[in-house]
Amino acid sequence: MTVLSIIHDCLDALLHPSARYDALTRARHRAFMAPRLFGSLAAFAAFPVYLAMRGAPTALEVAAFAWLIAPILLSWFLSRTGRYEGAHVLSSLALTGLVTTVAMTTGGIESFAAIWLVVVPLEAALSASRRVVAFASALALACAGFLIVIGHFDLLPPPDASAISRSIFMAFGVASATLYAAGLAFAAESLARTSVALLYVEEDRYRLLARNMSDVISRHSRDGAVQFISPAVETMLGAPVSRLLGHGLFDRVHVADRPAYLTALSDAARGGEARSVEFRLKRDAPRGAARGHNNAADFIWVEMRCRPLEQASETTDTTGAEVVAVMRDVTDRKIQEQALDLARTVAEQADASKTRFLATMSHELRTPLNAIIGFSEMIVQEDVLMVDAARRKEYAQLINDSGQHLLSVVNGILDMSKMESGNFEIAPEPFAPRAALLNCCNLLALKARENGIDLVSRAPEDLPVMTGDPRAFKQIVLNLVANAIKFTERGGAVTVSASVEGSRLVLRVTDTGVGIAADDLKRIGDPFFQAGKTYQRRHEGTGLGLSIVKSLVGLHAGEMTVQSKLDEGTTVTVALPLAFAPKAGQPSSNIATLTPALRSPVQEQEKHQEQSHQVKKSA
Repeated sequence: MTVLSIIHDCLDALLHPSARYDALTRARHRAFMAPRLFGSLAAFAAFPVYLAMRGAPTALEVAAFAWLIAPILLSWFLSRTGRYEGAHVLSSLALTGLVTTVAMTTGGIESFAAIWLVVVPLEAALSASRRVVAFASALALACAGFLIVIGHFDLLPPPDASAISRSIFMAFGVASATLYAAGLAFAAESLARTSVALLYVEEDRYRLLARNMSDVISRHSRDGAVQFISPAVETMLGAPVSRLLGHGLFDRVHVADRPAYLTALSDAARGGEARSVEFRLKRDAPRGAARGHNNAADFIWVEMRCRPLEQASETTDTTGAEVVAVMRDVTDRKIQEQALDLARTVAEQADASKTRFLATMSHELRTPLNAIIGFSEMIVQEDVLMVDAARRKEYAQLINDSGQHLLSVVNGILDMSKMESGNFEIAPEPFAPRAALLNCCNLLALKARENGIDLVSRAPEDLPVMTGDPRAFKQIVLNLVANAIKFTERGGAVTVSASVEGSRLVLRVTDTGVGIAADDLKRIGDPFFQAGKTYQRRHEGTGLGLSIVKSLVGLHAGEMTVQSKLDEGTTVTVALPLAFAPKAGQPSSNIATLTPALRSPVQEQEKHQEQSHQVKKSA
């Protein structure tokens, strides 16, 4: 074992640098150099023994032993240049030249040396090059033909050996050629084993990488069919590799993403450039894991980078080009992008709400404040302006009305702020919804008559008692009805109805007013939002009416829906549970913020009128 190691170290020291970093190339260079070096050295060592037994050598024998220098020179050539095929070509020339020379002096094509011409292409086969094998075969055939021709024209010297000697030499030639061919066969088998072993090592290395990579490597045909996919896909999709081959992976691509998936593969196969695409893949739920309530498929986002697979032949038809792809799970990144988009949208809406709020408040606050300041200055200067008692009373009433309007605006903002912050408190108790509904309609009946609107209330006498906050219920009704009156033209009608559907009280307020555009319906309940353009409003209001109604309905675990068409009217439907019970931890104290103790019923009506005037615009 030590001797073999020394021999390997000596051979490695002679190798060209280009062969030291590739195991298969290193093995081929060793297989070329080792038999030539050691064979030549062994022949030179035996030459003195041969001379002692034979005597004075002939010229042919001297030439044969001189040829033993050629293998050493060939090994030196390979060691210095690293040209493996060139060394085999020179080896074929040297061997063919020696065989031809010996055959010409020992009988031509019938010489014992002629059999060695068969060995020439066999030796060239170790080069693993078709060009070298073809050259060696042609060279051997040419030499054989040359020997036949010169033998046919009697150009060869007569053999000086007897028939017995020729038989012995023929046997020696066949045996030596056979042994040399056997050596070549063993060398070829050794190289083959080395090649297979290296192939297994490479396969194990790539298999190890494929199994331990989190990314999925796959090979596709141009139509998207999977021909190979790495085991990492089992972790990604929860499905075995066998189910993803062929069109199994394509069947898992989200229907909306399939065109982009196939386009990327087709472009990569046809265009010869890398392509990148993102799509959704269906993932199997882990065993024992329950799906959602609707059994919706679980999809993940995947980023796939694909490029054409390098072809072994340049003449390969590109229509059948294969594609290699690397897929990576980017679901977390997509979720972050969606969260960022949502945050950006919310920020833009908040900025728009701020702009609407400022535009609205500049009108809602400036108008009554101007009235308060103007009329109060007139009262202060009553001597100069000669204001009488009746005029002072009128001015005082206008100042009071403006102050009440300002108070209602501020109360609405405070109520909405408390609802959004979760500090708004309700106090559920049993009450009769019919009496509360009729009371609210009576409060707004005068306002409806002044505007020339027919206010109709339809509440069955057998409406059951419900549990909830009665003051919050009144504010819901007052806001909805006042809003409907506000946005209904003279001659129109507002209908308020209540009924029981299952375990819920359903309240409907229908008007024949201006209606709400379809684009604005989805904004129903947003604070400070008013339908239409802010500077084209024909009615006052802060845009908090429906926001307060929506929040109060939500506090009672109810639902609110709005149906409307422009110039046809609007129907607001509120469904409240008959037996409302606050959830654990939900505040349930009084609702003083809605109806302060110092506020009179008439003031409460005015407040609700001003706030509920926003029903059509606060959507």
